[in-house]
Amino acid sequence: MKTSINFKAVKSDSETHNFRKKTFDYIRKDLTPKNEYWMERKIADRIQKIEAYCKEKSGRKLQKNAMPVREAVVVIKESTTMLELQNLAKRLEEELKIRVFQIAIHKDEGHTDKDTKQWKPNYHAHLVADWQDLETGKTLKHQSFHYSKMQDLTAECLNMERGITGSRGRLEAIEFKIQQKEEDLKVLEERYNIMKSEMSSKKAEELIVKENDFLGFKKIKTDKTIANYQKALRTFKSTILKNKTELEFKSKQITELNTKVDDLKKQVHLFKNKNAVLLSNSIVFASEKKKYLDSVTNILEREIKFSRYRSPNLDRTDKQKLISEMGQIAEKICKESNIPFSAINEIFKNKEMSNQLFTFLLFGSNNKNYEAESNQIHNKWKRKKDNVYAVEN
Repeated sequence: MKTSINFKAVKSDSETHNFRKKTFDYIRKDLTPKNEYWMERKIADRIQKIEAYCKEKSGRKLQKNAMPVREAVVVIKESTTMLELQNLAKRLEEELKIRVFQIAIHKDEGHTDKDTKQWKPNYHAHLVADWQDLETGKTLKHQSFHYSKMQDLTAECLNMERGITGSRGRLEAIEFKIQQKEEDLKVLEERYNIMKSEMSSKKAEELIVKENDFLGFKKIKTDKTIANYQKALRTFKSTILKNKTELEFKSKQITELNTKVDDLKKQVHLFKNKNAVLLSNSIVFASEKKKYLDSVTNILEREIKFSRYRSPNLDRTDKQKLISEMGQIAEKICKESNIPFSAINEIFKNKEMSNQLFTFLLFGSNNKNYEAESNQIHNKWKRKKDNVYAVEN
């Protein structure tokens, strides 16, 4: 399955749409609970911060035609997790200075096929990003190769195939259309032959209505015969349409299954190669383990920010309640992003990292002045006999 990412100026109703703050007629309400959301800051608040920083850094106001906040729509799979999108956000910041502060995964949009009446989901995610260059205070300036890099990073982080660009993509589209036209032609030819065969058989003779005239001779009743032929043609047309729809539906199913099979084969091959390297090379294993734990730590930090944003006035002076809140945050990301509890355990075994996370939750920063207090919390956390993170997923 191919993916793509495309940034544009953020819309005024972006948060209303992305976070489902009102009902829309083009979504399926029964699928809305499958959506996932993450927010570090509101768009309006972020724009104010950007404008203030621009004035401070450059001495000038942000230009009226500037687009300091932009939004991307990313094509995803049904199984794409928030963790994968958080990793993509991290890579965009590291390599292109694009800082994502809102993510919404939508699984309730799509359309119903007119012919098959089957629901066709449109799995995608919205990434809202800060487009300010922190060195100049102005908006980031990217060139064409940077946008190509965005596509590469998206495919890599989401473990999907990169969208094809240029003449090759157009050629594939043309070939697909030709194939569809050939299938349509084949269906029409088959139905035409069936109609021709049936109309030339005894069934055609049965459509002709003959009645005796006043002299006793058999004569064709034109109006009744035409009515019979029209009725027969309507029946044939209905049958042709039904068979054509069924054939198209089956063809689409076969194509989709073949695509899924090819995608799974590629993934299996990739995982086999990766596992072979991991099992045979301890350095690579250690490196991959560190990358994974870093990504989990990253999403932990972001969720802590979101927790503080949701409840800024919550009393966190009670160490027991603080530990409980941290536990709830960890359980939440484990459940939503399919992270094993053992990974959380591994992170909190590191005293320095544990102190950093608790300090961040308690004070909203990693100030070393709070190191003594965070050490006490870490030790209390460690002494808990039945730690929730000791349970393997």
